[in-house]
Amino acid sequence: MPNIDITVDADLQKMFELPACADIQLPSPSPIKITLPTGGSLNAFADISKGVPTDCSMVFSLMLQIAPLLASMDCLLKILKLLGPLVDVIKGLPFPPVKAIKDFIKAAVDLAPCIALPTGAPLIPFVKDILCLILKVMQCLVGQLKTIVGVMGGLSLQLSAAQSSGNSELITTLQCAQENANVSAQHLTEAIAPVGALLDLVGPMLALTGQDPIKLPDMGGAAGVEGLNQLVITLEGVMEAITTVTDALGGC
Repeated sequence: MPNIDITVDADLQKMFELPACADIQLPSPSPIKITLPTGGSLNAFADISKGVPTDCSMVFSLMLQIAPLLASMDCLLKILKLLGPLVDVIKGLPFPPVKAIKDFIKAAVDLAPCIALPTGAPLIPFVKDILCLILKVMQCLVGQLKTIVGVMGGLSLQLSAAQSSGNSELITTLQCAQENANVSAQHLTEAIAPVGALLDLVGPMLALTGQDPIKLPDMGGAAGVEGLNQLVITLEGVMEAITTVTDALGGC
């Protein structure tokens, strides 16, 4: 059957043109953090469960971290409140001021609930729940990484076929899709870093419960299908270690 060229209006022809990759490229949100009084910092989480991260989603992620941080500072502030009258009592020995003693007793009573924490037993349910939460996050990350790896592998095969046939339009489309898949993979690997930071924070508490701390290995610059496959294997090993600990603490 012969091919027949049909002349169409210029505006209609423009509608059939493929969009430039720059017009549909996935955005890269800016890193956001809050410096803590202790010298550390809180970094915004890239919530990949809600799609490609944006500046707005990163800001809300950080806001959700601030409230529990302020709550966790409660005991620290009570300790600092205790130190003032304690210094006054020591300075006044052997006859400390009555007001200093009263202030010290009041501050000590407020601090009493915090004193039971280092015993280990009250920490077990808390640590277990945190580890179970980390495990769920890692399961989500690993699942999405496997999906991305599958997509990248399929795109590579399609791109090779398109290059062999010389289909320039399909090559452009597949290269754009491949670039977007790489960006998605980058966002996923960046989302792993906060998980490692959380495991480091839980480490000292794990020691108090009689368990060895769990460390997230250096992820390096995992890229490409092979690099991401190796990353998945590494993360699955960490998940097995977390599962072993949570089972010892009562299970998720």
